[in-house]
Amino acid sequence: MTKNKGVSVRQRRVSGELRRLRLLRKMTCKQVAEGVDFSESKISRMETGDRGLYPDDVAAILGFLQAPSDLRQELMALVRGGEERNWHEVNGKLPPTWKDLIRFEEQASAIKNYETLLIPGIAQIPEYTRALLHGGDHNLTDPELEGLVAARIKRQLILSRRDAPAFHVMVDEMALHRPIGDQETMRAQLRHLLTLGRRSNVTFQIVPFSTRAHAGLRGPFVLLEFFNEPTLAHVESRGTSSFLEGDDFVDNVKAAWRDIRSIALSTGDSARMIADIIGEPTPAEEYEP
Repeated sequence: MTKNKGVSVRQRRVSGELRRLRLLRKMTCKQVAEGVDFSESKISRMETGDRGLYPDDVAAILGFLQAPSDLRQELMALVRGGEERNWHEVNGKLPPTWKDLIRFEEQASAIKNYETLLIPGIAQIPEYTRALLHGGDHNLTDPELEGLVAARIKRQLILSRRDAPAFHVMVDEMALHRPIGDQETMRAQLRHLLTLGRRSNVTFQIVPFSTRAHAGLRGPFVLLEFFNEPTLAHVESRGTSSFLEGDDFVDNVKAAWRDIRSIALSTGDSARMIADIIGEPTPAEEYEP
């Protein structure tokens, strides 16, 4: 059976930007439609990804909405590559794909995140994030640093929504012992993990040092699942960010997730390990599903 490929991640990015630009101009779909001589339903479908995107159509809307030239060039390049699967981008100090990851997380029905060396960004406290980003790039100015911290912390808001996605995170034990910031920052960060683990939509597991070699040793990743779109895999490495949507890529990451989960500690044992590290008693039963 052929899998439903849905809308490519490039087209989803362009659709999201078309809607954002319209709202920025405080215009309705009907007003944009009248301005470019399209039907209102066509504008709506282009923004939601229910319609294929064509360069001439997108160019007309971007011109009408007075999109900045650099953004216009970026979006036109994306729409011309529309049906190509997977999207890889090299990042600078302000990663352009962060906003896309945030938007996809907001749309997701489930987020599965595996990390090898660090606490996942969606589970970080501001002090941990600040120390991590500053340590990774001493050339960041204070405004740049605080902007990145705010962007990363903003991701956590989705976990408190009424329709919050299911969030399942697995972290290598190394991340619990690596000192990011001072001792109090690490204690607060680990305590925050225990708090997150009590939420009904959050599952937190530790992959202990004692495990065998496994698929997770190849690096961290995020799986984003949706109600009406195919699953995406997001992979970050030094200075690069990739959205993977090809069936072979995604199936490979899903297989890695299953392998890692088979050797991870239970939620209760994971909570107990964290509590032992910070010297606090924690009833493991609070974390069992």
